[in-house]
Amino acid sequence: MCRWIAYKGQPIYLENYVTKAEHSLLHQSLHAEKAKIETNGDGFGIGWYANRAEPGIYREILPAWNDCNLKSLAAQIQSPLFFAHIRASTGTATSRSNCHPFSHQNWMFMHNGQIGGYSKVRRLLERQLDDTCFDARQGTTDSELLFLLAMQEDLKTCPVKALQAVLERVRAAMVDKRVDAPLRFTSCLSNGEKLFGFRCSSDNQAPSLFYRRYENGDIILVSEPIDRQTECWQEVPQDHAICFTDDTMILREMKL
Repeated sequence: MCRWIAYKGQPIYLENYVTKAEHSLLHQSLHAEKAKIETNGDGFGIGWYANRAEPGIYREILPAWNDCNLKSLAAQIQSPLFFAHIRASTGTATSRSNCHPFSHQNWMFMHNGQIGGYSKVRRLLERQLDDTCFDARQGTTDSELLFLLAMQEDLKTCPVKALQAVLERVRAAMVDKRVDAPLRFTSCLSNGEKLFGFRCSSDNQAPSLFYRRYENGDIILVSEPIDRQTECWQEVPQDHAICFTDDTMILREMKL
């Protein structure tokens, strides 16, 4: 399973959490503690919002620990909202287009999990993409497909309902193709202003998701804590979505 972090708050350098924290994302690329495998070496990516509506994206197929560009970029890029992701492939090729995060217009998305029996339902689900989203598809992952299906829903009004609708369509496709493997969905979404996290699965075993709120209002949402201050971290419950705005946090049930 992949590992990722998302940050929202005062503008900071990405290195604070991506490369320099005690259990930074870079450290997790070799020593993940809450994943099925310890090593996540199938590429990485960072995405950040700055002075434009659309996010900047950098993705690379090298393992995070083996790319000197990551440390350099993280030390120079300052942002009030950014994503970082290290990939452990669930079967699709290691390529830049398959690395997270994914972006479309002002939206950015990353994912940890999988569509069970993806090869059996992929064609059925890709047929559901409209021409705009089909043309925007660059890679072959189930993660990007989920994101583009969500883009067709009314993300601007309610991202939680939009993702719920997508996951219901995916489950219907899995039932149609008699797929017994689970659908697992722990993901993060942002429009540059709000930060959304999702944690749900069809088998009650969704990948982990934690958040921490700092005294100054900064928020970090992670696959696993980046430090050993365990009392400061809260786990997002199974089958829930969480939303962070400027000064509020909303937790909503999200069932598959």
